[in-house]
Amino acid sequence: MSPEQQVQTFESAIAPDPAWRATTMAPTDHTKQHFGIGIVELEPGRAVLTMTVRDWMANGFGITHGGMVFTLADTAFAYACNEGEDMVVAQAADITFLRATHEGDVLTATAERRWIGGRNGIYDTTVTDEAGRVVAEFRGRSRAIPAPPIPPTTKEQP
Repeated sequence: MSPEQQVQTFESAIAPDPAWRATTMAPTDHTKQHFGIGIVELEPGRAVLTMTVRDWMANGFGITHGGMVFTLADTAFAYACNEGEDMVVAQAADITFLRATHEGDVLTATAERRWIGGRNGIYDTTVTDEAGRVVAEFRGRSRAIPAPPIPPTTKEQP
């Protein structure tokens, strides 16, 4: 089974659970889909995602644009921190780039909870290349916000 098939198999097995917000994000996460980001592992407080660097993700020097690496790390952070029923968003984030990557490289972002208290959390994400070398370190600070109510369905009365 190819890595892409493994990701599709894993993602198709994620059952949406309103008590675990990350599981309800995957089907409508258009950014993840557009960038070809796949979920490899998912548990409350931890997520592992992968992305293959495509030609349009390279900057003028032929290396992966930092924004692409940030997007992968930020997406893994989003899945790790949405571990309850509230929506959790980024309050702040920073990244340190440690190694250049190029078209065709497969990047893996592993996000893990470091601390959670009240509505705030801290999550660290390490991005590696296919050889396991660290490409970037990302730290995200999260903030839980109340989820908007699900709108009632409108049915016409006879």
